[in-house]
Amino acid sequence: MAAVGTAGLLLVACVCILFFLLTRGRRRRAGKLPPGPFPLPVLGNLLQMDTKDLANSIQALRARYGPVFSVHFGIIMSKGERWRDLRRFSLSALRDWGMGKRGLEERVQDEAQSLLEEFRKTQGQPFDPRFLLGSATANVICQVVFGQRFSYTDDDFLTLMRLLNESSQLQNSLSGQIYNMIPSIMDYLPGPHQRIFTNIRRIQDFGASWVDKHRETLEPSAPRDYIDSFLLKMQQERQQPDSEFTLENLKMCVHDLFIAGTETVTITLRYALLILLKYPAVADKIYEEIHQVIGQERAPAVKDRALMPYTDATIHEIQRHLNLLPLGFPRATVRDILFHGFVIPKGTTVYPVLGSVLNDPQQFPEPESFAPEHFLDEKGAFKKSGAFVVFAAGKRNCVGEGIARMELFLFLTTLLQSLRFSQPSGVEAVDVQPGIRGVANLPRPFQICVTPR
Repeated sequence: MAAVGTAGLLLVACVCILFFLLTRGRRRRAGKLPPGPFPLPVLGNLLQMDTKDLANSIQALRARYGPVFSVHFGIIMSKGERWRDLRRFSLSALRDWGMGKRGLEERVQDEAQSLLEEFRKTQGQPFDPRFLLGSATANVICQVVFGQRFSYTDDDFLTLMRLLNESSQLQNSLSGQIYNMIPSIMDYLPGPHQRIFTNIRRIQDFGASWVDKHRETLEPSAPRDYIDSFLLKMQQERQQPDSEFTLENLKMCVHDLFIAGTETVTITLRYALLILLKYPAVADKIYEEIHQVIGQERAPAVKDRALMPYTDATIHEIQRHLNLLPLGFPRATVRDILFHGFVIPKGTTVYPVLGSVLNDPQQFPEPESFAPEHFLDEKGAFKKSGAFVVFAAGKRNCVGEGIARMELFLFLTTLLQSLRFSQPSGVEAVDVQPGIRGVANLPRPFQICVTPR
């Protein structure tokens, strides 16, 4: 037994020495990498990170090492030619199917009215708005991708929404975040993170069933939605052996668009209701603008946003204050980069920490405070800010930014046009601090009461 113990210690020591030599060699070859905590074999910097509050862990490293620093993760993310081709097509197809156009606006307006009716059915009783908000935003993307909306009582739709909500919670849980850092190890370990993949497969199966239906009913002269557009692209490139437009990639894109088009807007709307509960004077001021610009006789429209600077500023401030994705979407260097005196080697994953910009006191005075005035000038007009990077920037900025902006404005103004929000009886304070601080900041569960204005 002693011999086995000694052999084990020697093996660990050899692995550690080898890792140190490889790391040192890489640093010598690459030049002067940004500073950072020394990584452990296999685990990298996992033990130096608080996975329950990843954003603050990153800020603590920034305070210690400066604005540019190195950490060692594992990561899974689409990139390269496949990503470029599919993204370019998705942007074009989303524009064709109404992103920023009148056709989609009417659909969002109709869905906002359906959401309003569901809120009214609560008759002033406390309820958790998460499911209704998620159903409304999911139906918008369903119409773009599948050409179909669903009843809020549809069994398949209810199952889909449950899977989405559970997956979001799991991905931001302790095991889900550890998986993002060391997937090669976590793949083989039991735990709740394994349910993420079960849920993903079930969501993919839902999308795949619609792809199969579209293949059977496709009319090349009359495409109906995103899936039809992709199928037609597949036909155009069927003679190209290296084409990325395959059935497998279509099903992947449908899954990704559905997830991205539902979760981010739903979470932001939930946080918006929390903010309006905490600051009822803000809700009243938005209502005043609605009353002056829109009135009560017609539904809100996108054109109204330009005439409603306080409402627009409040929505921007809600997004800034939530800081939904504090680390932003990862990038990768395409060549060796000299940046701030450091050499970042080709192929290095780079996180543009959006939270550091959204909470920069030079851009937003007292950034920890919620203040729509951050986006208003001294005359009360809406003021754009280059530091508003919630949709990221560059080539990996959010594909659905136009749809998201439309939904946030139309859903919130439609609800506030007719309803007053209040806390349930007995609730003394509204806590707007995230319930989960991980890859995403998720609002904690809450209940709300709505009454007619």
